[in-house]
Amino acid sequence: MPIKIPSNLPAYNVLTHEGVMVMSDDEASTQDIRPLRIGLLNLMPKKIQTENQFARLIGATPLQIELSLIRMTEHRTRNTAADHMKEFYRSFEEIEASGEKFDGLVITGAPIEHLPFEDVTYWQELTRVFEWTQSHVHSTFGVCWGGMAMINYFHDIKKHILPHKVFGCFRHQNVSSVSPYLRGFSDDCVIPVSRWTEMRQSEIDDKPALSTLLYSDDAGPCLVEDQSHRALYIFNHFEYDSDTLKQEYDRDVDEGTPINVPMNYYPDDDPAQSPQNRWRSHAHLLYGNWINQIYQSTPFDMNKIGQ
Repeated sequence: MPIKIPSNLPAYNVLTHEGVMVMSDDEASTQDIRPLRIGLLNLMPKKIQTENQFARLIGATPLQIELSLIRMTEHRTRNTAADHMKEFYRSFEEIEASGEKFDGLVITGAPIEHLPFEDVTYWQELTRVFEWTQSHVHSTFGVCWGGMAMINYFHDIKKHILPHKVFGCFRHQNVSSVSPYLRGFSDDCVIPVSRWTEMRQSEIDDKPALSTLLYSDDAGPCLVEDQSHRALYIFNHFEYDSDTLKQEYDRDVDEGTPINVPMNYYPDDDPAQSPQNRWRSHAHLLYGNWINQIYQSTPFDMNKIGQ
């Protein structure tokens, strides 16, 4: 089954070209089933790139998905055309006022990890989002900074600045093979990492409500389940395109910013060669498993979500 997105959203043509099943509003209206409603709270500056990345993973499942794009109410982006934002996004204020509910919500990362959470301009509204998920979202997936912000808000897990950027593709161990979210996973897998901060496993272990599912000796905890808040937190980037780390590396080189070649990314660690994508299959597994868990447990009557 396809993901339902507007036919004029850029991701529609991108995913169609890649062979991902997509469906317009008109086509979806003829099917006598309830699609899963998934929201994407997009905090990244390059909105369209992020839309494509998450729609690609969410749309690869055998269920009909209705994707809603959400933005912070007062925060404005300079990297995406205003017309695009106006046509395809709704503010959280609008979503909150409407009273509508979602089967799932993805909260993306944001390039602000150097700031204390309380110094982020939209922090107060974001904490409202976190509270709202408890009554209006069946399952929430916080990604990178979004996951760090959620685990900090609900469990007071601190964000620690690293002496250097963790940058590259790192092997992660499957430390919870019985988890339904890791169904089909190998004993280990490769995941792209790009961050200057970390959450520490020792602090996560002190919280009985939290369970670490994926862990790296080099990059620390990666995927954490929070059953008490019906949430997953992932601190690394399964959603990255093949060339996302390359774009970050090339940007820093062009700007004269000190940066190491991303580890285990280019063949022979040679940036003159094309990078290899070694995480795509596990990325689809994880998001497919998340969607499947939502499908198996979300109420058919959406009014009952959060009760």
